[in-house]
Parts: sequence; structure tokens; C-alpha cells
Amino acid sequence: MRDTSEHGQRQFLRGRAKTMRSEPTDAEHRLWQVLRGKRLSGYKFKRQVPIDRNIADFVCFQCRMIIEADGSQHVDSEYDTRRDAYLRSQGFEIMRFSNYDILTNDEGVAEMILAALETYQDGASPLSPTPLPQGERGL
Repeated sequence: MRDTSEHGQRQFLRGRAKTMRSEPTDAEHRLWQVLRGKRLSGYKFKRQVPIDRNIADFVCFQCRMIIEADGSQHVDSEYDTRRDAYLRSQGFEIMRFSNYDILTNDEGVAEMILAALETYQDGASPLSPTPLPQGERGL
């Protein structure tokens, strides 16, 4: 019987993420070779990261950017649409790339990711996606 408590759910997600890190898809492996070890202009990424009830493929917490490597099952997925909306509401930006694009044009994918990251470094930070109401700003 699975533990349905919040702690049990976190433990389950951590275990699932660990398994996913040890068994990446070909596209995830290729993209990780581009992103790991601050290889992409010094931006630090983590892979298969539990965020609330979701597991993100790759995350740069500095820029609040999530990168997803998607197979064909993700095309027009209502689940992904809801998941992305939730993660955006938590201040993350999401970029999705097809496995095909990653495997056939990893340099182009890396350039697109870098351009998006640099946009946030130039002041368009998603850390506060919506301003606080007037009474909560401390003004």
C-alpha cells in the first residue's frame, strides 16, 4: 500500500526522479551533455527535479527555467498544458523541445535555450510573475 501522505508523496517523487536520472531517454541524455556542469555559458542545471507534484526534466533555478524533452506522446497533451500552467503560476518559464529536434539539432536547441536564459539575465526575471497587491507591497 502506497503512503498517500505529503511526506510519502515527496519520497515517491524523489525515488521516481532518481530512477529517471539513471534511465534517461536518448534525447534527455544528449541534452544533459549540453546542459551539465555549467557547460551552457555557466548556467547551472539540475535534471529530473521534483517540483511540488511534478518532475521537471531540467531546471535552472537561477533563471526559474524548466526545459522539457518531449516524445510524441506530449503533442497536444492536456496534462502537459495544465502542468505548464501550474508551473508558470509558481514563477517558472517552460521550454519544450521534441526529442527529434534535440537528437538532430542539439546546437540549435542549445542556442534557443541560451537566448531565453540571457533574456532573463537582462532584467526580464520571472521570479515575480505578478506584482503584489498594493496593500502587500510594504509601501
